[in-house]
Amino acid sequence: MQPEAPAPEAILEASLYVDDLDAAEAFYGGLLGLEAIQRVANRHVFFRCGSSVLLLFNAAETVKPPGNPRLPVPPHGAKGPGHVCFSQSREQLLQMRKRLQSAGVEIEAEFDWPSGARSVYFRDPAGNSVEIAEPHLWAP
Repeated sequence: MQPEAPAPEAILEASLYVDDLDAAEAFYGGLLGLEAIQRVANRHVFFRCGSSVLLLFNAAETVKPPGNPRLPVPPHGAKGPGHVCFSQSREQLLQMRKRLQSAGVEIEAEFDWPSGARSVYFRDPAGNSVEIAEPHLWAP
């Protein structure tokens, strides 16, 4: 029998894997407006998003063993496109859609879910599926 433990309360960080950190930094920081909080050469760039952090890694670098014994993060990575969904009000989402379109970003899909929440889907420069949805999409 396993000991009791509470379930996690929130997602603190999420990762996507990219092949061009400069393009990813321009997209997530410059176009989407996220605050860059850390960049390490060609390995990763991290962004603050509300109380969470979006980690963008160069997968070719994260499969290498850690070089710092004080931070023994195990090697990791992924192949193929991932997905992330950001939260914005409908008004903010529609403003961002206009910004994306004016920058030449193709909107792949846009619709209202049965809950009434609006979602907009598009791709980042690495091919990851990016969604912006109204926060009540997953409301209980």
